[in-house]
Amino acid sequence: MRHHLANAVCIALLTATAGCDRGVQADAAQTLAEGMVAVTIKSATGAHRFQVESTRTQDEQRRGLMFRTDIPRDGGMLFAPYPPSGPPQPASFWMKDTPTPLDIIFIRPDRTIARIAENTPPQSEIPVASGEPVSAVLELRGGRSLELGIKEGDSVSWSAAPTR
Repeated sequence: MRHHLANAVCIALLTATAGCDRGVQADAAQTLAEGMVAVTIKSATGAHRFQVESTRTQDEQRRGLMFRTDIPRDGGMLFAPYPPSGPPQPASFWMKDTPTPLDIIFIRPDRTIARIAENTPPQSEIPVASGEPVSAVLELRGGRSLELGIKEGDSVSWSAAPTR
């Protein structure tokens, strides 16, 4: 019953989202229903908790938050592991087809923050690089890192992603 209610809520929200085609809406609804992960960032200002979507496959990571305008205040997307297979590597993201500013947080294998690209410009094709090998990337609503006092070197933890 809970699963059906969650799916109904997700589909209703995504149907109301303007500017998305039906395929993107269906894919996003599936991700929302199945792949939520709790993420905590411990900083000098305290522990900050987020409930984010999880991506693990290359296709999910390629799609990311494209076309999305409904990013919750304490939501976002976790790309873990990044890359989906193989050892940690330098990451490069862009904002093409992403209409919402994001904070892109690059996470080292020891789960500390390597770099934060704050308020990345929407729709930009300019690469945003990690600057070093990373094993995960967290995208949050633009401005949240500054607002919460999250800094490079802070620690990040998350629950295991649900199996699909």
